[in-house]
Amino acid sequence: MSDAIRINARIATMAEEDGYGIIENGALQVRDGKIAWIGTMDDLPDAPEKLGGKVIDMQQRWITPALIDCHTHLVYGGNRSGEFEMRLNGATYEEIARAGGGILSTVTATNAASEETLYQSALKRLQALAAEGATTVEIKSGYGLSTKGEAKMLRVATRLRDETGLRILRTFLGAHALPPEYKEDKDGYIDLVCNDMLPEIAAENLADAVDAFGEKIAFTPQQVARVFDTAQKLGLPVKLHADQLSDQGGGGLAADYAALSADHIEYTNEESIRKMAAAGTVAVLLPGAFYFLKETKKPPVDLLRKHGVRIALATDCNPGSSPVTSPLLMMNMGCTFFGLTPAEALAGMTRNAAKALGIEKECGTLEKGKSADFAVWDIDRPAELSYHIGFNPLQEAVHCGKTLPLQNG
Repeated sequence: MSDAIRINARIATMAEEDGYGIIENGALQVRDGKIAWIGTMDDLPDAPEKLGGKVIDMQQRWITPALIDCHTHLVYGGNRSGEFEMRLNGATYEEIARAGGGILSTVTATNAASEETLYQSALKRLQALAAEGATTVEIKSGYGLSTKGEAKMLRVATRLRDETGLRILRTFLGAHALPPEYKEDKDGYIDLVCNDMLPEIAAENLADAVDAFGEKIAFTPQQVARVFDTAQKLGLPVKLHADQLSDQGGGGLAADYAALSADHIEYTNEESIRKMAAAGTVAVLLPGAFYFLKETKKPPVDLLRKHGVRIALATDCNPGSSPVTSPLLMMNMGCTFFGLTPAEALAGMTRNAAKALGIEKECGTLEKGKSADFAVWDIDRPAELSYHIGFNPLQEAVHCGKTLPLQNG
């Protein structure tokens, strides 16, 4: 359904910095895929039936911006349930690695899979996200670790964008892990990323942004800086897996490059947070990985609030550390694990997630002129979206003015 006016709604615009931006007894008009009018029923410029399009009575249901999952690794081959079981049966990480587990097992499975196989498996995960109201999803590469493999993953992400009609943002994450052939030559692999992978990915227009994993077990700040320098020369914005396992100054490094976001950031220090605030870099919290890995170090939410850094939430959907396809569960975990308020959690999956992708002028809040991306919920108050566990109150998801089919896998 495209042109329509929804009346008798309760609306959380998320357009205010604090709170939900609630409009009681509200109306929302869609025309040509955009929000043409939003406000109270009392302020409507004319009778609803005279404003054009179908009139839909919301019967006091809630309308929020559609959810945005701003950090996923949605495209991958195989899964790692076997090593999950091994770990629970007492196997160490070293034993799992010797048995062929770990991230390189996903790299092997992803490189062995056809594009069609990767597409079909990723489509199911994407449908699960959409079934909970997500109409915008970021998808990273990072399991190819070669020019051919990374390009294949990004072509799958592009096909998901083109064939589902959802808003898909593609992120090149070549600097994710070290392939076996470069085991003793980290700088040589970064040479490959900068001199071969990135130029080809950019030339084929396969990426909207560039990411890297900055950590002791991954790449040094100097190596990440080389990737970011190359990305910026190619006109691509950057983001960073930062300070997840230790304080490597990743939040500050991201800010130095005006990164869209610094993600994970459990160990980020206050000086880095100050720099993130000055640069407008969003902090993306990933409670699914925190939960699945049984971490105990929480991200510094109070410091983020103190310095005015915007906080986003995402699923981090991936086979090794966050096999999660529930944005609503991430909102609950953001509250229960990290101490976010329900309003902060919803902002983290809407307004701030849009900023973390550089598309805040397009979506993330319900305002006149923005894309008509919204979700209709059968709830009594917005806090229910963070309150329930395993219950989905979504009634309708609308992307660019069109109602999506509600399906899950």
